Amino acid sequence: MNAMTCCKLILEAPKATVEALSLALSELMADPAEAVALLESGGGSWRLEAYFSAPPEEGPLRALLESLGCAAPYSIAEVPERDWVAESQSALHPVRAGPFVIHGRHDRERLPRVRTAIEIDAGQAFGTAHHGSTRGCLIALERLAKCEEFDRVLDVGTGSGILAIAAARLWQARIVASDIDPVAVGIAERNFTLNQVGTRIRAITAGGLDHPAIRGSAPYDLVMANILARPLCRMAHGFAGLLRSGATALLSGLTSAQAAPVAAAYRAAGFTRVASLPPIHEGDWVTLVLSKTGR
Repeated sequence: MNAMTCCKLILEAPKATVEALSLALSELMADPAEAVALLESGGGSWRLEAYFSAPPEEGPLRALLESLGCAAPYSIAEVPERDWVAESQSALHPVRAGPFVIHGRHDRERLPRVRTAIEIDAGQAFGTAHHGSTRGCLIALERLAKCEEFDRVLDVGTGSGILAIAAARLWQARIVASDIDPVAVGIAERNFTLNQVGTRIRAITAGGLDHPAIRGSAPYDLVMANILARPLCRMAHGFAGLLRSGATALLSGLTSAQAAPVAAAYRAAGFTRVASLPPIHEGDWVTLVLSKTGR
């Protein structure tokens, strides 16, 4: 969304609720939000500001809020011509997750130039580390780096590319990063270059696991997928076919209620939980670390 008249949705609710809503508005709506910002209001309340190129339909929006158990009042208003993607991101503060500091361009000069600093221009792609699922994945990657070495990594649903960049900082691995959205892939490629890891990451547009670049780089030592519960369940056997024995699957985008069904789907596909790496909880979001058993 470049300088143009658009609509802004404003809602205040507990942190877990606005995080779930931010993901849903970005991925589940027929006409998804083009930028979403989460701002702490104090007293346990968080403010969500979502920008749309046209007013979201009231019926689907209300149904979405009800499905999340959110009865908070909201407002929708037209806003003047400004670059709302840039402005929503400029309101975001740097985030620490494990050893990583995730920041935008507006904080570049205020932060030390260290290996664990990752600059992200999310644009219309998901992934700034303000979301609990992304933070959980980054924490999991730090823990894995203490006990594992990976040579081949697959990042499914790369979004802004943040997890692929983190993996490239932790290991000298060859990485394939895929997303169903070509806009997100373009944004991820720019972020790979911005963070000087572009030569080791191949970004592709793919809606599943059958892309030649994905198949051609298998078997993988690590797969990362911060997406949604249903596609994760559908991909369980597909991931098993792409991973070597003993390889690791890092799964997120799950609420606490969804973690057990997803874990069950992966047990059926030949995965077990890693005892030394229990599930990571960030608010209501859960990150699972699993190991592929057998051949």
